Amino acid sequence: ERALDDYAAAYGFAFAALRYFNAAGASPDGDIGEDHTPESHLIPIILQVALGQRATISIFGDDYPTPDGTCIRDYVHVDDLGDAHVRALSKLQPGSGLKLNLGTGRGHSVLEVLDACRTVTGHKVPSQVAERRPGDPPELVADSRRAQEMLGWRPRYVEIEAIVETAWKWHSSHPRGYGG
Repeated sequence: ERALDDYAAAYGFAFAALRYFNAAGASPDGDIGEDHTPESHLIPIILQVALGQRATISIFGDDYPTPDGTCIRDYVHVDDLGDAHVRALSKLQPGSGLKLNLGTGRGHSVLEVLDACRTVTGHKVPSQVAERRPGDPPELVADSRRAQEMLGWRPRYVEIEAIVETAWKWHSSHPRGYGG
């Protein structure tokens, strides 16, 4: 971002540095979703377990200083991120940049996300506790007030179940991703 600031000032360049927290979900119609290998994101991995593509979900640590002992993250829907991009484009000014956090401002623990996925899918989704991953902070939640003030942006998908519903619609209708 510092390099972008310098470049913008020197050359009249405009930019938007939009800092996503945990991008999640899929298009509400179920046509566009997340498909990459290897999968490393929590919600798609849980949904793969629900679809029988994985045996279990690993919960990396249950001894964090959080209410249920698991990491807390801010999940922001991909459609909300798209909306923020469009809004940011209309606010760009030559010679300067926007640097904004994008999230809901609400954190959900790994166990809360797992429960939401179980509720949405109707599947039990077995889980197991594993060792903590090095470097995982206990909690990451966005402060998106500047995005709200500067762009008039507010996420529409604030409930984790609503985000999971769109992801489940895509994953259950594309069990082999875009390849099948």
